[in-house]
Amino acid sequence: MSAGTDRYGVIGNPVAHSKSPDIHAAFARQTEQALTYERLLAPLDGFASTVRALIEQGFKGANVTVPFKLEAFALAGALSERAEAAGAVNTLKFDGGAIVGDNTDGMGLVTDIVANAGVAMRGKRILLMGAGGAARGVVLPILAQAPEQLVIANRTASKAKELAERFSGKGAIAACDFESLQDSFDVVINATSASLSSDLPPLPARAFAEGCLAYDMMYGPAPTVFMEFARQHGAATRDGLGMLVEQAAESFHLWRGVRPATRTVYDDLRSKL
Repeated sequence: MSAGTDRYGVIGNPVAHSKSPDIHAAFARQTEQALTYERLLAPLDGFASTVRALIEQGFKGANVTVPFKLEAFALAGALSERAEAAGAVNTLKFDGGAIVGDNTDGMGLVTDIVANAGVAMRGKRILLMGAGGAARGVVLPILAQAPEQLVIANRTASKAKELAERFSGKGAIAACDFESLQDSFDVVINATSASLSSDLPPLPARAFAEGCLAYDMMYGPAPTVFMEFARQHGAATRDGLGMLVEQAAESFHLWRGVRPATRTVYDDLRSKL
């Protein structure tokens, strides 16, 4: 590694499957930034010590993936507004010994829907399925788009209502269980883990308005069960690969001060799935 080359990486357990090194290597080539980006396997009980070792080694920052996003939130000495709102951190910046935490997941989702899919959120009715960490990380950026209403639906209504209350005052937001859904929505976002087990949340078909976009945060070589269900009921569909690339671009911009183009990186990843 040449002098002047900055080091970054992604911390997780497991982490061997992460596509982040490929994404950031492509961003670095494109923007002519001198950096390396590594997969960093941390012991399940050793996240904080791993981060401190990286700082000692001169790393400038790191992404954080499962299962350490809550620990990263607790470890950060300063938090962005969106990280504070999410209660989780996926991006760390090491600045003179200080640890700054951010969460780029929600911005990645919104950019993929609005810029890449060309679907506006302003003034639209949006349904967010799930009330776990994935959902919590995207609520504030969605509300920043000024939708007519954001409804959070979850199998357990109390969890959805608790999440909605966390963001009351930030925009028009409501919550319910799946059985209580009566309306149709312009954008339906699956933030549950159901697609990992090829399961389908109990979503009524009436939830898909005419011209609806159904978005699954999961991605893979084939459409998810949720995407197939949505397509059968007239919705356009999109998986979460673009969100992965866009949240990485947001992290890259935070670290380097330049914003990479994402389309060719997305196309390359898609072709390799």
